[in-house]
Amino acid sequence: MQDEPRPTEIIAAVARYLRGVIAPATSGHVSFNARVCANALEMSLRQLEGDESAERKRLEGLLGHDGDLADLNAELARRIAAGEIDLSTPGLAEHLWAVTLAKLAVDQPTYWGYRAALEERTPQPSPPLRGPPPPRGEENIGASLPPQGGGPAKPGGG
Repeated sequence: MQDEPRPTEIIAAVARYLRGVIAPATSGHVSFNARVCANALEMSLRQLEGDESAERKRLEGLLGHDGDLADLNAELARRIAAGEIDLSTPGLAEHLWAVTLAKLAVDQPTYWGYRAALEERTPQPSPPLRGPPPPRGEENIGASLPPQGGGPAKPGGG
């Protein structure tokens, strides 16, 4: 087995060559096919670089045993089709979302719907606190105070 270059590096190099050299140097059907081939190689590369351990771990938790990833997925599909598990099953909805997003990450990583779903599911940092909260019952005390400087003049010059 070769140490360098790794298979993923070879695939990436061929995809770059097809996209950066062959596609621009040709036209029509040949250029189109070069881009299609580059896309296929890049998709294969993303799949090779992916990690299936999280999916396997979720499936083992849902199904209660370990096994081959393909067999676990087939069993999950069978149980869903048979009505043995559904979206009320703890962890199933999260698993289905995670699998869907992982597939989009391989197939369509720039798809706007994928990006939006990632942003929606990524916890946003909480805004920084500005000191301790006001004592109970004093939340709206500022609403009863007159404006400070530059506020409207009182009638009668007061």
